[in-house]
Amino acid sequence: MRKHLRTALTAALFLFALTAFAQQRSASADQARAQALKPPPGVKVAIIVFEDMQCPDCARAHPLLKQVSELHKVPVIHRDFPLPMHNWAKEAAIYGRFFDSKSPKLGAAFRDFIFQNQAGFTPVNLKEKIAGFAKSNGVALPFLLDPGRKFQTGVEADIALGKRIGIQHTPTIFVVGSGKTAAPFVEVVDRSQLSQMVQDMKNAK
Repeated sequence: MRKHLRTALTAALFLFALTAFAQQRSASADQARAQALKPPPGVKVAIIVFEDMQCPDCARAHPLLKQVSELHKVPVIHRDFPLPMHNWAKEAAIYGRFFDSKSPKLGAAFRDFIFQNQAGFTPVNLKEKIAGFAKSNGVALPFLLDPGRKFQTGVEADIALGKRIGIQHTPTIFVVGSGKTAAPFVEVVDRSQLSQMVQDMKNAK
């Protein structure tokens, strides 16, 4: 009888500790989200998306993000979150940082190019196809793309941020605002509601 009681007590203590750990982890993620999910300085509302350039659902979401951004005149902040099972996503994200460094317009065109042609990319032909994109846009790719690892470090910083705030899938989309009465960020679960969510955030004071 005592053995059964000890076993039950041990199981109860383990469950309590596990629950406390999960709650602490959730609270830490919520705190990290509140700190990280903000619009850029001087911007009232923005869309933040954690995305993977090899993710088919990210490719499907991309045109909608552009459409809502243009409709409501709000920026889209792209965060790189290449998933481990995708074999060229991280390399593409590093190239994306390179094109962003040339100009925001070129970086946006590169994301369009990747998502529109995603199904045709492989680890073998990725560099060749990106070289074709660069040539068609009048950009010479350097022999060493990222000698100081600046672009890779930026991608890895986004990955670390995503893990810290609990990102588990791509795309994960947030509408973020600087209003005082509204929630500072809202995750978009139903993408058909994205436009209305942006408008609601813009209307908030």
